[in-house]
Amino acid sequence: MADWLTATVVENKQWNDRLHSLRLDVDYPTFKAGQFTRLALEIEGELVSRPFSLVNSPDTRPLDFYFIEVLDGLLSTRLAKLKAGDSILVAPKAAGLMTLDQLPEGKHLYLLSTGTGIGPFLSILNTQDVWQQFEKVVLVHAVRYQNELTYQDNIDAIKQTRAEQFIYVPFVSREQAPDALTGRIPQAVEDGRLEQRTGLKINAEDSQVMLCGNPEMVHETMDVLINTHGLKKHSRRDPGQISIEKYW
Repeated sequence: MADWLTATVVENKQWNDRLHSLRLDVDYPTFKAGQFTRLALEIEGELVSRPFSLVNSPDTRPLDFYFIEVLDGLLSTRLAKLKAGDSILVAPKAAGLMTLDQLPEGKHLYLLSTGTGIGPFLSILNTQDVWQQFEKVVLVHAVRYQNELTYQDNIDAIKQTRAEQFIYVPFVSREQAPDALTGRIPQAVEDGRLEQRTGLKINAEDSQVMLCGNPEMVHETMDVLINTHGLKKHSRRDPGQISIEKYW
């Protein structure tokens, strides 16, 4: 326990039957937008922890963690029951390389996410750095049902303040939803629907793409970007245009 920080639950916002945002009050060290840390609870005498991305920007509090309650999940089912005033443990240091300072130069930044994978991208979008680094920023959020398109107040605020730079593209796969594209991200990248919606071309000269969410989406989209748009995976030793985070 000595290596963990004790946080107090400020709010456990329930978006629908399975999606939650857990807001925590704790004196937390500096981190970079896009990073994750670990949350932990003592369960039946053992400390159980899982990684969760920080949704809030580094200069705002409380800490915000977006998660899905997994059926029979050992930790998530207990996180879903936490109430304001309850205590939870937080790892004292954030980690992860899905950060702006890891990206090569580019004009257009694409943040492609599914489900709770939108979390680190919201943290990035709520910084000043991203708007200084890129001319256009595209946030794509793919979900099954419309009520999973969360954080709309935050997204609407970005639309208002960054109207010339920000493009938001929701995908809903299992029902019709206003202004949302249907289907899945990889197909929309491959058939040109995403480019048509944004009015921007995805290419190696102008684009940086960050992928976070369902591993199937991440791998399929990366393959499409490589094979049909000429992009390549980014690494420190071999700079490219595609940065990925497997979200489970």
